[in-house]
Amino acid sequence: MSSDTSATERPVTVRTSERGAATRGALLDAAREIFISSGFAEAGVTDVVQRAGASVGSLYHHFSGKADLYQALFEDFQARQTQRTKQAVQLARADGETDPMPLFLAGARAYLDGCLAERDLAALFLRGDGPPGFEVIMRDRLRQWARRNATLFENEDALVVVITGALAAVVQELTLSDDPQAASQMAEEALLIISGIRPPEPGAR
Repeated sequence: MSSDTSATERPVTVRTSERGAATRGALLDAAREIFISSGFAEAGVTDVVQRAGASVGSLYHHFSGKADLYQALFEDFQARQTQRTKQAVQLARADGETDPMPLFLAGARAYLDGCLAERDLAALFLRGDGPPGFEVIMRDRLRQWARRNATLFENEDALVVVITGALAAVVQELTLSDDPQAASQMAEEALLIISGIRPPEPGAR
């Protein structure tokens, strides 16, 4: 009898889980729209709930509040960006590329393409209108990014700092520019410049 009970309960559990995931997704979609249109500071939890067609209780079941929604949107975006860059580097390696700089640039282009594909969301995180302490999270993420880049450039810490900082500036200009087409051209020119950066020769001053 116990096995029969578990068999009948399992689909209910799955359906409940699916409903929860759907509600969470609807809340995130609504938060994205509200934050982009109104800004984080002006957005209200009730606005998000109404847009999502959910209840305040369901929001606080999935998130601790407005800042948590913002953070979840950021983490989801960064996960997509990480996937984009990993796939680009893997494709470059599959084509036989082994030089660290072209591999770095392949990932950089994929990251920039992601910023263009989700430009409104990327701009949301760069405008400075986020929850208190978010700028620290952004700085930490940049350092993590630099450490990942360091795996491509062995023992070239200074080079990693320079090209990562340059790329971060390109991301900001591309994302916040009023002219995406001109910004895209600028980004390509910047990547060309970055591609020519090399560490100093041993012993050079």
